[in-house]
Amino acid sequence: MSNLDEIYRRLEERNRQAELGGGQERIDKLHKTGRKTARERIEMLLDPGTFVEFDRFVVHRARDFDMEKTLIPGDGVVSGHGKIDGRLVYVFAQDFTVFGGTLSRANADKVIKIMDLALKMGAPVIGLNDSGGARIQEGVESLAGYADIFYRNVMSSGVIPQISAILGACAGGAVYSPAITDFILMTKDSSYMFVTGPDVIKAVTHEEVTKDELGGAMTHNAKSGVAHLMAEDEEQAMMMIRELMSFLPSNNMEEPPVMKTTDDPNREEEKLQDIVPFDPNKPYDMTEIIHSVVDDGNFMQIMPHYAQNMITGFGRLNGKPVGIVANQPAFLAGVLDINSSVKAARFVRFCDAFNIPLITFVDVPGFLPGTSQEFGGIIKHGAKLLYAFAEATVAKITVITRKAYGGAYDVMSSKHIGADVNYAWPTAEIAVMGAEGAVNIIFRDKLTDDDKAKAVKDYRDVFASPYKAAEQGYIDEIIYPKHTRRKLIQALEMCSNKRKNNPPRKHGNIPL
Repeated sequence: MSNLDEIYRRLEERNRQAELGGGQERIDKLHKTGRKTARERIEMLLDPGTFVEFDRFVVHRARDFDMEKTLIPGDGVVSGHGKIDGRLVYVFAQDFTVFGGTLSRANADKVIKIMDLALKMGAPVIGLNDSGGARIQEGVESLAGYADIFYRNVMSSGVIPQISAILGACAGGAVYSPAITDFILMTKDSSYMFVTGPDVIKAVTHEEVTKDELGGAMTHNAKSGVAHLMAEDEEQAMMMIRELMSFLPSNNMEEPPVMKTTDDPNREEEKLQDIVPFDPNKPYDMTEIIHSVVDDGNFMQIMPHYAQNMITGFGRLNGKPVGIVANQPAFLAGVLDINSSVKAARFVRFCDAFNIPLITFVDVPGFLPGTSQEFGGIIKHGAKLLYAFAEATVAKITVITRKAYGGAYDVMSSKHIGADVNYAWPTAEIAVMGAEGAVNIIFRDKLTDDDKAKAVKDYRDVFASPYKAAEQGYIDEIIYPKHTRRKLIQALEMCSNKRKNNPPRKHGNIPL
């Protein structure tokens, strides 16, 4: 009996060692920076008591630079599976207390194991990243480990949701796996992403830049558009991932999870009747419309700090998740430009991959003019959004609240590129351009001022209304703004069995 006791005691001791990672001293040091350990993060993320760990005794296999003298169980990554709201997810968390969370061949294999399982089982993968990049002592082996992970990221793309949280300084190869995943979340004051850090930049290009300016959370959420969400701290980050997961199916063969709601599907919103100003040049806040129509006013914005002339995010209608894309007239008049086109195109393609219906609110004066836009490739980037909407086979429902001018009308999920139901409010204006510009071109300054004023009024009467488009069948119904919620839910129900397949092909060639 005593021998058995000894065997079990040894297991207990090995488990305890593995759970300490790099040791108490390093854990305390990490806590002082306001960061949590890999295990604490997993605990916050998953339903209590559901985490099942794999490979906790794995150690690295490096034998150069005296590395064999430092073997730490787990080798810098904690991996396994658990549940979020009762649904299976796979998770790996890099442990900064062990070799700075750097990637070895051995811990890459741990990540690869759960990624392969996730693909087989059709469950999401969540990566909690906190890594200094490749482990230099291992040379090409750690690089090979990264490439094996990248390959699986790509193979899993559009098949299972992949979410990355950046919870420390991630550099080099450590940023490319997150870049391929569907959503990147950063914490406000403790996370960084860069391919090359400030020191390398200073040595090569002589630019002086701080870690925060170069790759901080605000930089990537507002300037580069690399990240999609920003949390105040790690607790909030884990809650945001849980909320995000509540809108997503486990894989591309499933429907998104339906939630019970007490919000009446026929609820009318009287304030929408006069939310659009009579003056077409006055702004209003499109998020007010979105909050008014979704269940319980709950709308989760994606990329809220980037390209704010475009709104993207998730809400629910009668319990069913929807992806919402909307122009924001309160920012740059809701104009389409390079950044907003790319932001929306990526979001549309994600929703289409995971069977999430698309609701589009339109108030767009056109594409942003200017040399910086043209030289930057607005033609190519605007085409991405057009491509994404046209390619999407999920239910597509569009509401034009005010302006829908020129090519931007076509691009914003118009009837012509495959939208299923197109509504317009009575305030909608569907035309090639605004009335004054149109009259100037049509009559080429041949009119007196009085005649011009009359011509502008005539043009406005004909085109600054949704009736011309409705006469052609391009708008299915002109609706009262207050009925928008009910009409969207009706359209979603009508489209619930939509089946559409694009022509067979390996894949299209999106204008990247």
